[in-house]
Amino acid sequence: MSPALTAPSRNASGAFSWGTIAWVSALLAACYGPILTALVRNWNSDGDMGHGFFVPVIAAYIAWQKRDQIAGKMPRPNWWGLAIMLWAGFQLYIATLGAELFLARTSFVFSIIGAVLLLGGTEYLRIFAFPLFLLFFMVPIPAIIYNQVTFPLQIIASKAAENAITLLQIPVIREGNILELAQQKLNVVEACSGIRSLLTLTFMSLVYGYWSEKRGWVRVLLFLSTIPIAIVANAGRVTLTGVVAQFKPDLAEGLFHEAQGWVIFMVALAIMIAFHQLVDRGFNLVQRRHA
Repeated sequence: MSPALTAPSRNASGAFSWGTIAWVSALLAACYGPILTALVRNWNSDGDMGHGFFVPVIAAYIAWQKRDQIAGKMPRPNWWGLAIMLWAGFQLYIATLGAELFLARTSFVFSIIGAVLLLGGTEYLRIFAFPLFLLFFMVPIPAIIYNQVTFPLQIIASKAAENAITLLQIPVIREGNILELAQQKLNVVEACSGIRSLLTLTFMSLVYGYWSEKRGWVRVLLFLSTIPIAIVANAGRVTLTGVVAQFKPDLAEGLFHEAQGWVIFMVALAIMIAFHQLVDRGFNLVQRRHA
């Protein structure tokens, strides 16, 4: 038997009404209020998650743009959505017992996904799949994964910076993630690992690809390109910091260092856009040659 509900059209037409959305949203807010409050505080205090403030706003805007796609589609409520919401509630319960923030926060996203499927059906879920997927980017990655990723990135950035600084004829000695310069010792800490720019850049690549590219394979390529771009950009930042520290050590930290990070991120974003233009022109060139 199909899990989809078969209700009369007059009931189905109101299944996804604003009133239904309002009370479901109120229930989710009541259940996840403390979790969401703590999540917002985390965005404000964690430099790696500064993009979290923009994720729900952009996701909501994209979902709002899709409202015309559901205007003529009859909602077909699906009971599997209730199963997903029950699983999300169970996940929240387990996370609360174990004080596991990642499970608690992702359960909120799963609850929203389940609500869309329950109230609108599989077609509604398909239409809103992308903005729903974006919501996962507002949740910080688990600490166990974060720690496994950041240290290798620190070593990569340190090695690249050592090679670049050596090419510039500046004496440098590297010990792990520490660069010894004549004027100062630079410690490539977790904040300088590049994970911050990587998390933000991957999110930006998805949003940029959604608005500027229709080909699925190009969107995937843009997403994957953010990994080497973020690594190279961060290595460039560490190199620049090392060069600056050689001549004026005070500029290796503080406001100038933070501003330098923003500039490097904008450069990385520009590189991603330029890479997209290069792929697009190359693809068009190949098509013209085979036409």
